Amino acid sequence: MMSDATADSIRFRPASKADARLLAELNQQLIRDEQHRSAMSLAELEHRMTGFLSADYEATLLESGSDVVGYALYRTEPECLYLRQFFIRPEYRRRGIGRAAVRWLTQHAWRDHARIRLDVLTTNSAAQAFWRAVGFRDYCLTMEFERDGETPSPTTAPAPARPQD
Repeated sequence: MMSDATADSIRFRPASKADARLLAELNQQLIRDEQHRSAMSLAELEHRMTGFLSADYEATLLESGSDVVGYALYRTEPECLYLRQFFIRPEYRRRGIGRAAVRWLTQHAWRDHARIRLDVLTTNSAAQAFWRAVGFRDYCLTMEFERDGETPSPTTAPAPARPQD
């Protein structure tokens, strides 16, 4: 059930391993929304989330009334805080909740970190626009090559033509 959640009504709660199923459900929505290629099942996502929370990741749930409206999953790395996942349910977007969450997290949960890094799929222009709007800037582009069953051959330019003698 959707509440009349606004940026001012959001509460922030540290997640625990007991929240792994809920976080996995939210992660599954995130995967669908951003059209990520992950094919993990809900059970696999829950198992992975339990592992994250048992190791070095922390999560913060965003709540309004009895509704969970989103979450952030992050960990401290040597050079920065790495934000692995950030999600606001679609029905709660465009209300300032994501912006308010980033502001709260940077002032509280992430206050000891001078640098925060995250990854955004190159096809997710809405997320790119959001992160830029809240102060993030482009830093690097990760590129990959994926074999599709055939042996790849590098694209080569034809050899320059030799002048005829």
